[in-house]
Amino acid sequence: MPANTTASSGKKKKGRRARLIVIVLVLALVVGVGYGTFWGISTVRASFPQTTGSIEVEGLSGPVDVKRDSYGIPQIYADSDEDLFRAQGFVQAQDRFYEMDVRRHMTSGRLSEMFGSGQVETDTFLRTLGWRQIAQQEYDTKLSPETKKYLQSYAAGVNSYLEGRDGKDISVEYAALGLTNDYKPEKWTPVDSVAWLKAMAWDLRGNMQDEIDRSLMTSRLTTKQIKDLYPGYPFDRNKPVVQEGAVDEITKKYDPKASATSNGSGSGTGAGAGTSSGTGGTGSNSTQGFQSQLSRVSDALDEIPALLGPNGSGIGSNSWVVSGKYTTTGEPLLANDPHLAPQLPSTWYQMGLHCRSLNAKCNYDVAGNTFAGLPGVIIGHNKDIAWGFTNLGADVTDLYLEKITGESYLYDGKQKPFTTREETIKVAGGKSKKITVRSTNNGPLVSDRSDELEKVGEKAPVANAAPDRGDGYAISLKWTALMPGKSMDAVFELNRAKDFKSFRAAAGHFEVPSQNLIYADTKGNIGYQAPGRIPIRAAGDGTLPAAGWDPRYRWSGYIPQDELPYEYNPKRGYIVTANQAVIDQKKYPYLLAKDWGYGARSQRINDLIESKIKDGVKISTEDMRTMQTDNSSEIAKLLTPYLLKIDVSDPNVRETQKLLEGWDYTQEPDSAAAAYFNSVWRNVLMLAFGNKMPKELRVKGQCLIVRPADSSGPVDDADERVRECGQRDPDTAQPDGGDRWYEVVRKMLNDENNAWWQAPSNRLDKATDTRDELLDRAMKDARWELTAKLGKDVDTWSWGRLHQLMLKNQTLGIEGPGVLRWMLNRGPWNLGGGEAAVNATGWNAAGGYEVLWVPSMRMVVNLKDLDKSRWINLTGASGHAYSAHYTDQTDKWAKGQLLDWAFTGEAVEKSTSDKLVLRP
Repeated sequence: MPANTTASSGKKKKGRRARLIVIVLVLALVVGVGYGTFWGISTVRASFPQTTGSIEVEGLSGPVDVKRDSYGIPQIYADSDEDLFRAQGFVQAQDRFYEMDVRRHMTSGRLSEMFGSGQVETDTFLRTLGWRQIAQQEYDTKLSPETKKYLQSYAAGVNSYLEGRDGKDISVEYAALGLTNDYKPEKWTPVDSVAWLKAMAWDLRGNMQDEIDRSLMTSRLTTKQIKDLYPGYPFDRNKPVVQEGAVDEITKKYDPKASATSNGSGSGTGAGAGTSSGTGGTGSNSTQGFQSQLSRVSDALDEIPALLGPNGSGIGSNSWVVSGKYTTTGEPLLANDPHLAPQLPSTWYQMGLHCRSLNAKCNYDVAGNTFAGLPGVIIGHNKDIAWGFTNLGADVTDLYLEKITGESYLYDGKQKPFTTREETIKVAGGKSKKITVRSTNNGPLVSDRSDELEKVGEKAPVANAAPDRGDGYAISLKWTALMPGKSMDAVFELNRAKDFKSFRAAAGHFEVPSQNLIYADTKGNIGYQAPGRIPIRAAGDGTLPAAGWDPRYRWSGYIPQDELPYEYNPKRGYIVTANQAVIDQKKYPYLLAKDWGYGARSQRINDLIESKIKDGVKISTEDMRTMQTDNSSEIAKLLTPYLLKIDVSDPNVRETQKLLEGWDYTQEPDSAAAAYFNSVWRNVLMLAFGNKMPKELRVKGQCLIVRPADSSGPVDDADERVRECGQRDPDTAQPDGGDRWYEVVRKMLNDENNAWWQAPSNRLDKATDTRDELLDRAMKDARWELTAKLGKDVDTWSWGRLHQLMLKNQTLGIEGPGVLRWMLNRGPWNLGGGEAAVNATGWNAAGGYEVLWVPSMRMVVNLKDLDKSRWINLTGASGHAYSAHYTDQTDKWAKGQLLDWAFTGEAVEKSTSDKLVLRP
């Protein structure tokens, strides 16, 4: 059904970043609807794919069968690799070409060509990063001849589908675009596919936002206060990924104490900390120019469409694998559910790629989840092995302060010329714009890319040894994904891998984005490999912007692949990766990251598995599914006992406090207790931390009366106070409520008089000085917040009514007129789960309760009988708005159900509903 347009739909970052509609387009669509020239039945159906009969496809060497099940999921059968990937390109274009086209325009900084002047600023930033140029370099110089051949075959298949089709024959979105400009889809190229991996790497880029946030905090918070908000990883409570074997092997080569200096794994501060680059401070006048600049850089970064989701503490994934000695099948079970932004259509595309006979000419028999626009399978299994991905969180980005003078920058005491290139941005319905991209030896100047940007750090405090600030510093970005690599080779190598050795070899080429790879095979083995190009810093730890002029802060190399953490058949019999720390840094000579997830999800999964093992209960495929949908809240277990001890005087608040009595801490959609607790948690965070953040981190439009950051007057001087409004979009504001904040609160819960419990008075409430006073006030605020949102009758409250998922078409469904959103969007769905739960339906506590990221797909692979594996997608196979397969999996997904996943020829044939033959 079309979306319920009465559901809450606040303006979110993902909407702002994906602003793909200009006013003229909106008006034209409304006029078109009024005159009956648009959205006719024939227009809608014209783009539906043919799924039965036969179609001639140029370039095939033999017939190819495309078998689709009742959910439209295709399984392709061919006699050569080239035919297999040519058919894959054809079939994905049938279902998803509009999505593919928008994605390639995004990765190449060409959105303005499709959608007009509203995308120029986004395009300028994307051109500055140069994803397309790097992808071209990879294709030209890094990828194997075999990979290039596959990419060429895939592109040829896409182009065979496009041949002779007008835009309206491809999707209704093109019919809409045709009302305002003469845009015509162009041919697909191999580099279009390679560039997609850059977008994937961007959304999983690591700690860049944390690096910016810590720097922005210095305008209001002391170094100690900032440290309070970024506590160390709780290794004593939440287990890292790697615990056995390989750690000892690698560590034996080194003296960890000596390595702490040479490899950057010690606890030293980054070049941007303290005095070495001058971003430290406690709110003096001298910080303001730099803070303003960093805030604007952060805004510019946010303008880049995040195809995979907001880059925050909650974004991540779950995966785990259990050895056959603990399963009902006697062979391994492997589960994976990546947490990404909700997309319509889903980010993932399910399919199978099968050679009718495996031989030198045809090498693939694989099925799983891939991306429309990319050949091969990203996550899944072949006949021998299965694998899953989660984000490793390695720190692979650094921001550098650059001292610039005219057309040069300072490095090692000398002036060096910028590397420059000219870019022309074509604009649909408007004049082209030319830009110059400037780069230092650290990377492109991201601070060049906004009309609002002022010269960096006019008054930024720096050490005496730093260069004269002059007009300020610029900011450059160093990022591993801006270096050509072989990740595309790795995709095909993973698809062909037969054992752990070939799996590790493939992982060695998966350079960006850096992922946790879990493994299982049909011979009973399980394993883990941390791949990726992960830098070694000669100095600093990458937590704050570094001094670009100082050679000490250059990257000195990359961690050797054979020294990255791995495990193979660990004694404990299982491996869990859920964005927690990969390894205890005290036992490992290299610095992987400082900003891990804090392990709430991963430890819950560990505990669920351990409880089964301890009780002697074998784990089944159904148990793996149940674990994926676990809604338990760790912060509720921690905080609720304190809330129940509060002596509440207000009878209305006491009524809601009673909801927490006997609550089992699970966040089911129909739970009133979960709704109330999460509102209390949100208000605790706001009172204790959010209202003390600098305006750059607070929610846009939320205003407070505060002392100016550069104030030097008495604390109680009323004349010193000003009205200051937040500047950040709701889904990236702080405190976001992720498991970092669990640790922050955990460390202060037993300190009743901790300064963070202090909150100023307002017109309704007096100031708080202690823990219980603040908790009492948060409980009161939560009661009245939910009364406004859900009504006075507590019996009607439910978490799902607050915590809703809307699926929005990623272009016309974001900011088009209401009639288009109604036609293209779907929802809402009332969901359980929550932030840092295993069922990670993420929300940002600073901004509200809307679902911002989700398990974008779920799969459980049964290595004993691959045909008994299960999977589900967030939406459906099709990108066509009125196809039966647009969102036909979503209801089951929302209920935590999985679909049968046929793999062998016999099982696929049995499940086939439609069969199409592609002929030469």
